[in-house]
Amino acid sequence: MAFTTWRGIVGCIKPSMRPGSLEELIRILPLGIGVVPLFLDIRRGSLDEFEQGVGIYEPLLAKLAELEVDLLHPEGAPPFMVLGHKGEAETIKRWEKTYKIPVFTSGTNHVRALHALKIRRFVGASYLSGRISSIFARYFTDAGFDVLEMGGIDVHFDDVNKLSPEAVYAYVKRLFLKHRKSAQGIYLLGSGWRVLEVVDLLERDLGVPVVHPVPARCWEIQHRLSIRQPVAGYGRLLAEMLPG
Repeated sequence: MAFTTWRGIVGCIKPSMRPGSLEELIRILPLGIGVVPLFLDIRRGSLDEFEQGVGIYEPLLAKLAELEVDLLHPEGAPPFMVLGHKGEAETIKRWEKTYKIPVFTSGTNHVRALHALKIRRFVGASYLSGRISSIFARYFTDAGFDVLEMGGIDVHFDDVNKLSPEAVYAYVKRLFLKHRKSAQGIYLLGSGWRVLEVVDLLERDLGVPVVHPVPARCWEIQHRLSIRQPVAGYGRLLAEMLPG
């Protein structure tokens, strides 16, 4: 069975059943792009859960490939970053050979967004703390970036969407100001927090670009489907539809 829509279809695999980021993406995508979402059931957001590997994505990728979508996007940065930059690239290559459909992950998307914004040195923040933060930093270091600090807000995985945008803004601002002399940008890892409204605010107040997963996802989906429709209000990357 094949579905079609006039500007293309992306098949997404969400790592958890948490609502929020899917709705945000669909609201900012241009009309005419179809989204077929499938869901994993990651519940704890712990390192051992992510270290189980990305094999859990494969049955869902196969299902989306049967629908003949134009683009495959297995989401969730941590499961792929645990593989490392090289391991992730090898996995994507294998999947593209198997399914004959272009594939991009959250990690590769964020790397492309950072390059598009000409960011080489950045501070990062996520809602996952502890040893996993060093794994995130190593992923980007292996990809050629200088990670000045990768901070993690200490919050229970189930309560991520309860973090206020104001609290995240204040945390990220403090993190950035520690490195303001050398940081060229800010990276926000994770789609679980509801903080889209502070992306523009952080960019204006701190004078550097911000990479947030949802606008970055919208940006790459457009490029992959040969669409160029800027969307204002969520950072420079999407507002200017920078080349990628």
